[in-house]
Amino acid sequence: MSSTPDNRIRRNILMLIPNLGLGGAQRVFHDHSVELAKHYAVTEAVFNLDGGDLYPSGNPVVSLAVGGGGGALAKLQNFRRRINELRRLREKLQPEVVISHLEGADYVNLLSGGPGKIVLCVHGSKLHDANIRGVVGWLRKKVLIPALYNRADRIVTVSRDIIPELVDGFGVKPEKLLTINNFFEVAQIEAKSREPLSAEEASVYAAAPVLVTSGRLTLQKNQAPLLDAFAALLKRQPAKLVFVGDGELRGELTDRARALGLRVYAAWESSATPTPDQDVYFLGLQQNPFKYIRPASLFVFPSAWEGFPMALGEAMICGVPAVTTDCPTGPREMLAPDAGIPSVAIRKAEKADFGVLMPMLNQPASLAADQQVWTETLNSLLADAPERERLGRLASQRMQDFTRERIFSQWMGLLHNVVASSSK
Repeated sequence: MSSTPDNRIRRNILMLIPNLGLGGAQRVFHDHSVELAKHYAVTEAVFNLDGGDLYPSGNPVVSLAVGGGGGALAKLQNFRRRINELRRLREKLQPEVVISHLEGADYVNLLSGGPGKIVLCVHGSKLHDANIRGVVGWLRKKVLIPALYNRADRIVTVSRDIIPELVDGFGVKPEKLLTINNFFEVAQIEAKSREPLSAEEASVYAAAPVLVTSGRLTLQKNQAPLLDAFAALLKRQPAKLVFVGDGELRGELTDRARALGLRVYAAWESSATPTPDQDVYFLGLQQNPFKYIRPASLFVFPSAWEGFPMALGEAMICGVPAVTTDCPTGPREMLAPDAGIPSVAIRKAEKADFGVLMPMLNQPASLAADQQVWTETLNSLLADAPERERLGRLASQRMQDFTRERIFSQWMGLLHNVVASSSK
């Protein structure tokens, strides 16, 4: 197959996402846009640019200029306006394919009509997303997804384990679905991870073994129970816990840490630099998170649900042993690719091929016991340097399966087939 779908012309591709703000899906959207522009004429479309463009790709960006918020009537009116604006844009651009990322964009893509085959990119679990709740959540799960998703020409899931959810839970036709994992700029991440820490930061890492976690401070990432497990770990041995990232739960998490008697450094509270005197370090957003991950002893990832987590993959590229919840979806596929989904949630540490899978930390009935498993496992790994070295080496080897070249060739194959079908 040629490296481009047509050597004579550059076909139009339209990409749609609700916003270009902070988020893993937005990062993936950017990466795809950059890669697709090597083969197609790519235009990006967003509902609005209220949150700015945090991941500029260099491709044209068209805002539908439709806001959000308001009451039920206002949201319905905005929904209709987005559909109408996207239809106008499709008529203007005459794209071969319209690719949407995130559920809100999927609905607008599916309902707008106009030129272009429809491809959806599903970034996470629908069944286990705790943000899908209430009347609107019921409408999404029981009406919109079952009624609309089968209208797509193809649906790409970033994790294999999303497919059975869509088939069994929402009635999506299996022939519509395929998995293409997220890709990672492996060499670039490895290079950035070698950037040295400041003298003050290095002193923190030298003072005690460091556990690091990276990601937004949100409900999905479920960092609060990790603080309890870490507080119990400190009663057994010295350690530090570093958070890289920011989010709406920053206040709750710092309050929780202090309530546990932990000494807290929070970058947003003080202009002072961190010192070895603290226990927990909230570093906020960092332009280069990888330099804080690579020198850590363990990467800890307590998420309640995922898609195909970028932060976990990036830590594995940095050669840090990963200790992650066996949450839906992604971690098991990354750490134990030959193991299927267990019939019941695991309640003890599972040493997988490329890391350690752990009990989830969002089940009230078993939370105390699950936190104890985390504490004991972390304590054991911190005392076993050879095992940490082995797991870190295997983690970095595993991530060679998700390089840009390997993964994006799958996208190119898909789009070649979709475009070819539209030409018949």
